[in-house]
Formats: sequence, structure tokens, C-alpha cells
Amino acid sequence: MAIKVAVIGAGSVGFTRGMARDILCVPELQDTEFIFTDINEHNLDMVFQLVKRDIESAGLPARVSAVTDRRRALEGANYVYSFVRVGGLEGFATDIEIPLKYGIDQCVGDTLAPGGIMYGQRTIPVLLEFCKDIAEVSAPGCLFLNYSNPMAMNTWACNRYGHGVKCIGLCHGVQGGHWMIAQAFGLPQSEVDIIAAGINHQTWYIGIRHKGEDLTSKLLEAMENHPEMRKTEKVRIDMLRRFGYFSTESNGHLSEYVPWYRKRPSEINDWIDLGSWINGETGGYLRVCVEGRNWFEHDFPNWMQSPPLTFRPEDRGHEHGSYIIESLVTGRVYRGHFNVVNRGCIPNLPPDAVIEAPGYVDGNGISIPIVGDLPLGPAAVCNASISVQRLSVEAAAHGDDLLLRQAMMMDALTGAVCNPPEIWQLVDEMLVAQAQWLPQYGPAIAEAKKRLSGGNLIPTKDYKGAARLHTKTVAEMLRDSQAAAKMAAEADKGQDRLEKQ
Repeated sequence: MAIKVAVIGAGSVGFTRGMARDILCVPELQDTEFIFTDINEHNLDMVFQLVKRDIESAGLPARVSAVTDRRRALEGANYVYSFVRVGGLEGFATDIEIPLKYGIDQCVGDTLAPGGIMYGQRTIPVLLEFCKDIAEVSAPGCLFLNYSNPMAMNTWACNRYGHGVKCIGLCHGVQGGHWMIAQAFGLPQSEVDIIAAGINHQTWYIGIRHKGEDLTSKLLEAMENHPEMRKTEKVRIDMLRRFGYFSTESNGHLSEYVPWYRKRPSEINDWIDLGSWINGETGGYLRVCVEGRNWFEHDFPNWMQSPPLTFRPEDRGHEHGSYIIESLVTGRVYRGHFNVVNRGCIPNLPPDAVIEAPGYVDGNGISIPIVGDLPLGPAAVCNASISVQRLSVEAAAHGDDLLLRQAMMMDALTGAVCNPPEIWQLVDEMLVAQAQWLPQYGPAIAEAKKRLSGGNLIPTKDYKGAARLHTKTVAEMLRDSQAAAKMAAEADKGQDRLEKQ
């Protein structure tokens, strides 16, 4: 019997089209029924048309439909993907712009720091609504595959408050870092075995082996000697130098999770590289998301005229989702790195935290082996972030603005830049600016509005960031339309920096 896969937030073209391709590259899954849903009917229809054409051109028995009624989409689903960005690019812009007024310079702003914390406040209540619907109308045992950031916070909330729905968080960060490690050693990735463990975007490669040889202690020298990485990965190399292990996440991401590299505007450019946004550009991810969305809107007729996707084994991507589904359906074993509740997998991280660790999937389900303690330094870095995550999850689930303010206080970059009164005012501004997506904070938003209108405010800055680049217009992107189209189609918007190395 064909499985049914529902996709929430299906208007995300890179993720949705790639997800369908990956599943349909598996022969046993080529009769899958897809149902897409999104609150943006226009975006939903564009992606639906593309995927429908892909399937029909290949002559596959798969079916695809699109509806704006989420509960209808979830009826009888065996697997549910979430690609949602609550607040869209409008909300995302406030995650970046308001903290800049207080001197907080973020590259991505979707995991920690003020942007990530507020993204969680918008997203968690919505994901809990998804879980309620899944529990009520989806097939028994339906698996919820969450790709939405902030990954650890969202997955934590779904497992704690998600009506018993099975939820696993999936990210491509470990794969990207694995590729980079192989490049540093000049080896094929297939020959380099890794064990990574920690928390999402702060997962550490605690084991690196090649044909039985342990290369973990040799990675620093390899990266310091690599002609590109020593320029583009300065934060990651410095963390490797001082903590002994390489971190999964990009230079720009990592720089905003810790207190040392983005707190002084005069020093930020010492640690980043502007060859790719993901190496540390101020608001870099916001810029490429805006450019990608504008390009897709402009270029959609050409996408419909371009060759459809094919579904050969070599066309399959590296996102975990399709491999998990394949293993559960066929029994073939898959090894990946997944975001799950710790429950003792990493004993020196809290048992209730969501960790990222190796896992195995087969016809019996998803199994997470015991990894053991992380080295003390990496564990300390993770534990600092876990405290922020726990406060953020509870704040979002209960609309508790005191816990929200405490999460901001405990955040590493925010605390490195701002004092407590500044943080309190920053939270007020962000609550008011994002009020339409924060229904759980109604009374707190009303009080914040009073304070902000009462005068006697702390002065803020007209600060654009230490490394801000211009957001290209469609006319400017037309000068290199091939690059624009490629970027718009990618789920991993940092893929370009890997290909340059």
C-alpha cells in the first residue's frame, strides 16, 4: 500500500521539491501520495505545479495534491514534514534588524541569539498545533519530521508538549562538516568515518577515522594548512584550536552562538569572510532568502519550461528524511545523525535536552546508541546553550515573558553585548514588532507597548552591522541568472561555499 506524505510549509521550493525527488528515487516509494499545504496559496501553487510536472514527466504512479486546509492535508498521513517559517521573511527581518539597534550583529539569527529565540517563540505554538492535528487525524504511529529552525527548541517542544506525537529533528549540518573534513585531508568523503555528537548546530566531530587510523587530533593542522579553509573558517578553526574538536556548523552560524567573535564591531571582520554569506556576513541568510524568493517569483515561468527533475539513484540528495522513510518501509539500514531527546545518550548533557547524535533506522524503528560523555570543553559550550533553549521552550509554550527575558539574558552573544536594562527593552521591542505572530504573549505585549510609549528609553543605534552586504534586486541578479536560479532551488543556502573549496 502506498504511503502518504504530508508537507506543511510546502511553499518552500528548495526543500519541498528536493524532498519529493529524494523519496521518488527509491523504487519501493514511487507510488507515494504527497499532499502539500501552506498558508500562502500562491507559493503553494507554484511548488505544486513544479512537482506535479516532475512526476508526470517521469511517468511515475505517485500522486500529488495541494490544499490550504492543514487538517485535511494531515488526514491519514504516515509521515509529516515541516518546512514552515512562521512570520515569513517579514518576521525574519525583525529578528535581524532590531537586535542590530542594540549592537547585536547576527549572521543567521535562526538558532540562538535574539533572532533564534524569537523565531522559537513564533514557531513553537504553531508546531504544537500541528502535533495536535497529527495526533487526531493522521495514521497511527505517524512520524513528524521537523526541518524548521530553531531545530533543538522546536523538537524539544514537540516531544514535551506535542500530544504524544513521535517527532525527530533533521538537519544537514553534520553532512556539510563531514564533507569539509574530508576535503581538509584530501580524501574521498566515503572513506572518512565520523562520529558527531552534541546539540544541533553545536555538534562536535568527536571521532574521525580513515581506514582504521584516528585522524581526530590531526584535523587542526590540516585545516590551518588548507588554502581556503584557513581564510573562510577562522571561527571554527579557532574553536578547534581551543576546544580540541571541530564543530558542525558554519563559520557564520558558530560565531553567533558563543560570546567571543561578534561582540566588538571592530573585530568582527577579523573572524569572518565575505566570499559566501555563510562565512559570517551580517544578516547574510536573510539576504539570500530574500533574493531567492524574489528570483523564484520572477523566474517561475522559466522553471516550468526547464527540464523536469529525474529520479535516478544518482539524483538523490543527502537530506535524512527520505532515507529514514526508506528504512522504515523496506527494512534497509540507514545510519545518520538525528535530533532526539537525550535520555542518557550523552550523559553529561541534561536528559531532557534535544541532542544531535548518531542513529540507526531499519524496519524496527529509529535506534539511538549510547555515545557517552562529550569532552568537558564541548560539553560546557553545549550546556550553556541548552539553558537558553530550555528557557525559550517554556517561555514559548506558556507565553511567559519573564522566562523569555531570562533566555535573552543567558544567551551568550546577547550577554556579551548588552546589559540587563538594554535586554529588557530589546525584548519589549521584539514582542511589539512581532505581535501578530505571538498570540500567547497578549498581556505582555500590551505592557511592552506602554513602556515603549512612555518615554525615557535607552538610546539605540542606527547600526547596519559590521559586514552587511547589499540585497540584490532581480535586475541585478539577472546579470548571473544561472547562479540566481541555483541558489533559489537549493534547500541548503550555504551549498555554494562547499563547492568553492
